[in-house]
Amino acid sequence: MLDDKGFDLWADGYEKSVQLNEEDNEYPFVGYKDVLGTIYNIVHRKEKAKILDIGFGTGVLTKKLYDDGYKIYGIDFSQRMIEIAKEKMPLAKLFQYDFFKGLPKELESIQFDYIISTYAMHHLEDEDKIKLINKLEEYISRDGRIIIGDVAFQTRELLEQCKAKYENYWDDEEIYFVFNELKEFFPKEDISFTTISHCAGIIQLRKLS
Repeated sequence: MLDDKGFDLWADGYEKSVQLNEEDNEYPFVGYKDVLGTIYNIVHRKEKAKILDIGFGTGVLTKKLYDDGYKIYGIDFSQRMIEIAKEKMPLAKLFQYDFFKGLPKELESIQFDYIISTYAMHHLEDEDKIKLINKLEEYISRDGRIIIGDVAFQTRELLEQCKAKYENYWDDEEIYFVFNELKEFFPKEDISFTTISHCAGIIQLRKLS
């Protein structure tokens, strides 16, 4: 798993490496643009939304929302990623913070319309994903949503099929989402999964009143 220094080193070539991987239609980033585009369209159903991006990287998705006038907040643990994103979004409120720990104090009094995260939470163990999502629920507004786009699968069987296909360069240090297992921990929420590619999907979660 990359630490903050590893992500700092990867930051300048991040967008290019993702693009090359997606063009080859290969794990792990096949469907990357469709994941971001789908989340973008979901967010656009609400005007002037307040958005928190968890692990925003170089700001590929949030830059588009920022340009559309959305109020952007974000946390990432790579200082170099933040520097690149800040150049694109000078008025966004971006914080260097380890989201393994939840949210920084500067954000704890804010209610967000959308909390989004793309290709970041797979660095967490499953139990830590659940803890983080539970924590994030405290910060979404009444009609708000948590939207997660990542390497993700509907079932464990589909994950294993993908792992077998890409066994020569499958990353065993990453812990990918299996939706049918995750949803069991959120029986009181409206939670859904949309398949985007053979190794990518979008999870949406909304608190039920």
